[in-house]
Amino acid sequence: MVLGTTEQRNPSTVNIDLMTSEEIVRVINDEDKKIAPAIELALPQIAAAVDLIVEKLRNGGRLYYVGAGTSGRLGVLDAAECIPTYSSDQVIGVMAGGESAMFVAKEGAEDSRELAVQQLKEAGFSSKDVVCGIAASGRTPFVLGAFDYAHQLGTKAIAVVNNNGSKVAEAADIAIEAIVGPEVVTGSTRMKAGTADKMILNMLSTASMIRLGKVYSNWMVDLKVSNVKLVDRAERIVSQIAEVPQEEAARVLHSCGDVKTAIVMIKAGVDEDLARQLLAKNEGIVGKVFEALGITSIR
Repeated sequence: MVLGTTEQRNPSTVNIDLMTSEEIVRVINDEDKKIAPAIELALPQIAAAVDLIVEKLRNGGRLYYVGAGTSGRLGVLDAAECIPTYSSDQVIGVMAGGESAMFVAKEGAEDSRELAVQQLKEAGFSSKDVVCGIAASGRTPFVLGAFDYAHQLGTKAIAVVNNNGSKVAEAADIAIEAIVGPEVVTGSTRMKAGTADKMILNMLSTASMIRLGKVYSNWMVDLKVSNVKLVDRAERIVSQIAEVPQEEAARVLHSCGDVKTAIVMIKAGVDEDLARQLLAKNEGIVGKVFEALGITSIR
């Protein structure tokens, strides 16, 4: 078998077991510096994937991250963080082996194509949705099974991989290949490959949520106000955009319970019902509401 770069030995670290602590962390840091340039080469494919995701989510579909081991955990993490950050439940993480595999490794689960189909069915995957398979090696059967099922339903698949010319990339409609090279510890793809994939998933979800109107300027305006920190953040965001004292922002936000609605209520001088109507007419995008009403706002 020809080994992908993620499984090859790194010539820079063959003596890592004899290094001091500072030497070890410096060589890890040096290797990590190769990640962003590798991702830069894949930006056109990442942007194409964002366009596909936005199309699906805008039409009521969902994005399903699918993976095993580190790759699966990264997908679950990104999906979970979309809920408090963007009030979005349209991003789903499917981990090979199920929820318990997040905490206790079930490495054999990655070898089953059938398990991927079963888990996607249980998670409600349909033709309205899109699947993004994460596989550092690019050969994970669980991900390939998910792609097969997506194509059977007539929808598309996105691959995030870290080796060139892989089976997973070949099976995808859009292949994002971030080739970061051999790991510091041979085969430990939770390191450079995992970091690269985390960065890519951040791009996919963040860019998609921005396109869907969950950001105004560079403020998150659709966050879920679920704890003290987020309450304060939401109040400050409303205060800054609407250009009113935080106390006024807090009062309006408390009355309607929604950041975007509060912003429109204050800036447009309308009640909650009309604010929600204006947002609905403008795809939920605060900037489009301001544009339609001729309102100039801080940026």
